[in-house]
Amino acid sequence: MTEVKSRREMYSEATRAALLDEATALFAGRGYAGTSLEDVASASQVTRGAVYHHFASKQALFEAVLQRQEARAMEAVTAAAAAAPDPWDAANLALDAYLRQCCDPTYGRLVWLEGPAALGWRRWRECERNYAYGLVERFIRDLVDGGYLEDRAFDTLVQFTFWMLGGAGLAVAEAPPPDKARVRDEWGHLIGQAIAALRIK
Repeated sequence: MTEVKSRREMYSEATRAALLDEATALFAGRGYAGTSLEDVASASQVTRGAVYHHFASKQALFEAVLQRQEARAMEAVTAAAAAAPDPWDAANLALDAYLRQCCDPTYGRLVWLEGPAALGWRRWRECERNYAYGLVERFIRDLVDGGYLEDRAFDTLVQFTFWMLGGAGLAVAEAPPPDKARVRDEWGHLIGQAIAALRIK
């Protein structure tokens, strides 16, 4: 039986979504340090108390924004990979989709530039592992099970791949807009070469 939400619940969800939308735009435009909760409240046309009703602090709000960015990115990567039944082809499509996500100025700035500063290195790494790490692990497992990669030092191979992708994300995010496509392609080529060198069939 489908649960019917009350008007108050729907309003609360709409308010939270509006806060996340406005916070995303402000954090991406001004940076974490340059954005206050008052700015977010004003942009969302709610009181500061309404912001605190949904988020305990500016850091908690930023973390929710970051999580939404990562969830959307991982959905795009997964959808791209689903177009290819072969694990090798799927992994290459996933890599391309991921690097294209990194070219998005909002995703790039929030995840790779503002994230570590806003959350601290340790918490930011935990957030990245909660989203990207599991997906990388799944793709590497598919390549191993498909006979493309040797089933040896699996956890280290996942970490190696995860940090290569992280390096690419940071490099693309830091690149000036005119250079992002070139940097993306260069990293994509090098990561592809690195993984291809490990291929056993």
